[in-house]
Amino acid sequence: MAANNKRAQRVMPVTLVVGGDAYLNELNARTVREKVQESAPDAEIIELDASTADQYAFDEAVGPSLFGDGTIVIINNLQQADESLVDAIENFCKQAQNSENNAQNSENGENNFVDSSATWVIARHEGGLKGKSIITRLTKAGANTITVPDLKKDDAKLNFIMSIFERHNRSIEPQAAQRLVSVLGSKTGELAALCSQLCFDYDDNPITLDIVDRYLIADPQVTGFFVADKAVAGHAGSAVLAARTAIAQGVDAIALIGALAAKVRVIALAMAIRNGTISSAEAKVNPWALKMAMRQLAGWNSAGVSQCLQSLAWADEQCKGGSSDANYALEKCIMLIAARGN
Repeated sequence: MAANNKRAQRVMPVTLVVGGDAYLNELNARTVREKVQESAPDAEIIELDASTADQYAFDEAVGPSLFGDGTIVIINNLQQADESLVDAIENFCKQAQNSENNAQNSENGENNFVDSSATWVIARHEGGLKGKSIITRLTKAGANTITVPDLKKDDAKLNFIMSIFERHNRSIEPQAAQRLVSVLGSKTGELAALCSQLCFDYDDNPITLDIVDRYLIADPQVTGFFVADKAVAGHAGSAVLAARTAIAQGVDAIALIGALAAKVRVIALAMAIRNGTISSAEAKVNPWALKMAMRQLAGWNSAGVSQCLQSLAWADEQCKGGSSDANYALEKCIMLIAARGN
């Protein structure tokens, strides 16, 4: 093997993947591993948990491979590593850095660290204050650090969606991206998978809100949001049809009622903010959902909101009581919401 294909195309011997969204943290670690495997496909993979592994387990893992194809050592929970394990990783970093320096000074100038016994360490750290000093020590010793962003704010989630479409050389309308955030914003892995699937299933560029809505209605996990949006927008027929489709797919009526109730409660909060009863901060609602609700307030009044919430409470009782009229109760609520409670 030609010096492990230039050290697996310059992947550093030690890479720290730090903090951020849990899915993105795992994704970054996987990306580094796959980059190594592109040039060292037969490298052995060893996983260690820093909460239980010690110095000896690490030293054994990074030792020369019996098959001469190199080793990829993945360390999870680095923030829980004890002092001896951190010392061992730090020493490995320094040795690898020395090998790098020697390689750069070699006659052929190739950036090779070691040859047949090449080892790559990918360590995942959850971020935060715990174990922060570990990151500082290992970075000073020569480790490459990837700082993973979190996706707590809607803007960050929207940028994440846009980046996925860009990787597929595609684009998505802002409203369509916002719909995905409102439905799956807290489930980064599912959100990423859905974005990729949309690119695979549709040739349209950009992906439109209509495409996203049509796609979501076919997914039992997210149909409730679609039904609620259609009902609040006043599209009674579309909302009822969507509800029937969802139930045919196996979605419980009570789940749809819950989605409707959540939507009406946001309408109520938006109305309270508009009237000056509460502030946006006091509402504690997703900013984008609140913005959408503000645009949907036309035709709503306090009496209508109250009537809808009472009807939804009644429908909820019908479902929990096993009534044969549960679906009827659901559709009655949809019709009432579409009529703004009138």
